[in-house]
Amino acid sequence: MTCDNESELKKIARNHPNAKLLLHIATEGITGDGEMNMVFGSTLKNCRHLLECAKECGVQVIGVTFHISSSTRDPQAYTHALSDARCVFDMAAEFGFKMNLLNIGGLSGNEFQLEELFHAVSPLLSAYFPEESGIGVIAEPGSYYVSSAFTLAVNIIAKKVENEQHLSGGKYTSTKPAFIYCLNDGVYGSFSRKLSESLNTAPVVHKKYNEDEQLFASTLLGPSYDELDIIVDHCLLPELNVGDWLVFENMGSGTVSEQSAFADFERPSLYNFMSFSDWYEIQDAGLTSDTLMRSLCVPCFQFGDDSFSTVA
Repeated sequence: MTCDNESELKKIARNHPNAKLLLHIATEGITGDGEMNMVFGSTLKNCRHLLECAKECGVQVIGVTFHISSSTRDPQAYTHALSDARCVFDMAAEFGFKMNLLNIGGLSGNEFQLEELFHAVSPLLSAYFPEESGIGVIAEPGSYYVSSAFTLAVNIIAKKVENEQHLSGGKYTSTKPAFIYCLNDGVYGSFSRKLSESLNTAPVVHKKYNEDEQLFASTLLGPSYDELDIIVDHCLLPELNVGDWLVFENMGSGTVSEQSAFADFERPSLYNFMSFSDWYEIQDAGLTSDTLMRSLCVPCFQFGDDSFSTVA
């Protein structure tokens, strides 16, 4: 079990005194937007108090856990977290705890980001928690695996044209137009993680266009007209029209929701698709339960290609 405060520790001591605890320590990092991001957990100063309290209550503390937010793009955030974890292990040794487990939290992002993380974390683990120390290191790759499992295709349902304004000679002059597109899904649906995290949601235009075609500043909004329902604040796209499709990759983790936050706002229908090759692979593996078959459909038409998994 994990614990990050005294009241939780005492509750565990009362109800499950034989539990093996991981102290959840706080981490901080720089998000993709350049803002500081603080997640839940105990500070280093409070960890000493918790270890003392655990000793008094007779609770077994076996390790440390932390979580770096997926919105933190800098792998160096792990530098501070692993250094703090090493300090907690040293504190625990002073109280007689023999800790043997470190959980470095969830892994997300694409393969390139995972490679970057590996090169940043490996030397730190070798320095702070060498193999001969006997400390096991685990991670939680669930988000990393699940995100890439689904691709989301959304439809443009409204379009607005604005002119970019630039200050020149003390006067504002209009230059090339900027476009605002309203999509049929937003942060109160499949993009719900945008409300709590800075997601990398760069879209791909489904229709074919020339590579040398002019690109325009574009904003993508959800259908609720709520001020928070901003999917992408700024990106460069060719001019699109109502009815065009945009594709978002890596949308399989905590994104598809069956219900809307608004009682009077109807969610778009969700259709699950898979490629023929994946369908045959599932059948060959013997995974043909009625429940699975009801939730998946082989595409009966071509939508550009057969690689889309979810279409809104």
